Amino acid sequence: MLIESMYPKSFASDNHAGVHPAVLEAITAANHGDAPAYGDDRWTAAFEEKAREVFGAGAHGFAVINGAGANMVGLALMLGRYDAIICADSAHIATHEAGAAERLLGVKLMTVPTEDGKLRPEDIEARLGGIGNPHESQPTVVSISQATEFGTCYSPTEITALADAAHQAGLRLHVDGARLANAAAHLGCDLKAITTDAGVDVFSFGGTKNGALAAEAVVVLDPSLVREVPFLRRQSLQLASKMRFISAQLSALLTDDLWARNADHANQMAARLADGLAGISGISLAQPVQSNAVFATLPQTIAEELRRRYLFHYWDEAAGTVRWMTAFDTTPEHVDDFLDDIRKLATAAVN
Repeated sequence: MLIESMYPKSFASDNHAGVHPAVLEAITAANHGDAPAYGDDRWTAAFEEKAREVFGAGAHGFAVINGAGANMVGLALMLGRYDAIICADSAHIATHEAGAAERLLGVKLMTVPTEDGKLRPEDIEARLGGIGNPHESQPTVVSISQATEFGTCYSPTEITALADAAHQAGLRLHVDGARLANAAAHLGCDLKAITTDAGVDVFSFGGTKNGALAAEAVVVLDPSLVREVPFLRRQSLQLASKMRFISAQLSALLTDDLWARNADHANQMAARLADGLAGISGISLAQPVQSNAVFATLPQTIAEELRRRYLFHYWDEAAGTVRWMTAFDTTPEHVDDFLDDIRKLATAAVN
């Protein structure tokens, strides 16, 4: 089934977007002649150097295939057999990775209910009571999403506070950075400000949602963890044989701030959509718009009619809340056409 034959534009996920032309050019440029496999190539070496340039001299970047795999590799570095991860109850690792952390890593998730997807230092402190108790799983890692699954963003100060709370308790801080670029674009800072400078130990850098084709990275900032990454990446089935094509994409995104331009455009389109919803009867925002996600609450009749014309998902069907996502290739015309249809349906519902 070809989506473009049914829907004018998908608002379901930034995963639905195509590949940015500059990233395609990078893939094509790498597609000449033979090259050593499994990362022993000049494109991967170039990406690793680019990671140090962007995230700091002590950063070690490792290319992987997908976001869930990046999370599993990054978390596995810091966890033992009886350990636990403190995370928001909405975290991707807790809701949309099919229990990978529990099944593959054999650890417990200590989830924290939140209204905006964000952890606070007191959430960490409240779950430390079992440390040293052999009857309880041992909290070892705090994992946050940036941006969160609600589209909200942690400021550098907020991440620093979480890192300090984690480190003071002997825990490490992991960041699921599937939309790290969108968060940095919203905050008006570079990627280093919300990772290296904020005290993060390990994070993933999402390329796929930012215009790449199956390209993600695990970035390790704690030097004591670096030695194990090649082994865990291989064991976790995240070591690509033709890695040059993944590395070339990541380098393209990190060159001349392409990541920032793509993310900023996606964010602007989400803001345009949110602004256009203002004043439409029966529709309200369920979360502040801080990235490329718009969470809106609307009557089910309107949502269902829209879903006949556009691809998107419910976030909380009982509450009537949907999630609309924009991407680097969403145009103002896409947004305005969508808003026109929303207005027409809302007006018809009132009359």
